[in-house]
Amino acid sequence: MSMAELFIVATPIGNLGDITQRAIDTLAKVQLIAAEDTRHSRTLLSGLGIKKPLVALHEHNEEAMAPKLVDQLLAGESIALISDAGTPLLSDPGFRLVRLAIEKGIRVTPLPGPSAIVTALSIAGIPTDRFVFEGFLPARQAAREARLNALSGESRTLVFFESSHRILDCLADMANTLGADRSVAICRELTKQFETVLRGPIAEVQKLISSDANQQKGEFVLVVAGASENANEKMAQAISMARALQEYLSASQAARIAAKLCGVSRRELYEDIWGQSKNSDD
Repeated sequence: MSMAELFIVATPIGNLGDITQRAIDTLAKVQLIAAEDTRHSRTLLSGLGIKKPLVALHEHNEEAMAPKLVDQLLAGESIALISDAGTPLLSDPGFRLVRLAIEKGIRVTPLPGPSAIVTALSIAGIPTDRFVFEGFLPARQAAREARLNALSGESRTLVFFESSHRILDCLADMANTLGADRSVAICRELTKQFETVLRGPIAEVQKLISSDANQQKGEFVLVVAGASENANEKMAQAISMARALQEYLSASQAARIAAKLCGVSRRELYEDIWGQSKNSDD
């Protein structure tokens, strides 16, 4: 049996003109296209004048579909994997398929192209030399705040995806946990007709979006500046975090966790908040 290739093909995140010629040529020559949403992808392919068999590969069926697709690859069929938009596997399905294909010795070929993550970073005006992609934050407020608290001392730039119905709640939690003055770029509907980018302190951008219903619609990429290495700012973040944690933990436990995450002295943190020393090791 001959062995074919699995192509990981990036597709536009909005503007159809961003697709590469190599992507078009590859989609036209493969025997099968695995797509996150076949209805969405059929519209894209129709616009490109490409007619190919489509099979759905999404988070709910990937575990079952991956072995079947690998069998087809081993039988000699070339397959292209695409997501609804952008580069597959980045907060999208496909990891199980790629891993299994690699294990079976199948060649996996990337076709680079649009990515909402990189696009947002390129225009955010926030340092891009080191960054962390966190995908979507948890939907529930308590879990979202816990995740943000854990990231509050992260010095690398933070990148998140967010939905329209949670954008305001997300920004409110970010202001409370990361600090209202932390710089953020809210990139909405990137490359699409109503693309907007709002930049500034979290609190100011939050007010702008709250006052404009149009700014609450669409798909969002949030680029947030990393925590400052300045000792005073790190201590301020630790104080904010410890006070938030005290709702669920004792003062000592709250101080211990906040100090560890923010990289400050637990004793100094305890004294700054509660005005007394805590006889414990830092």
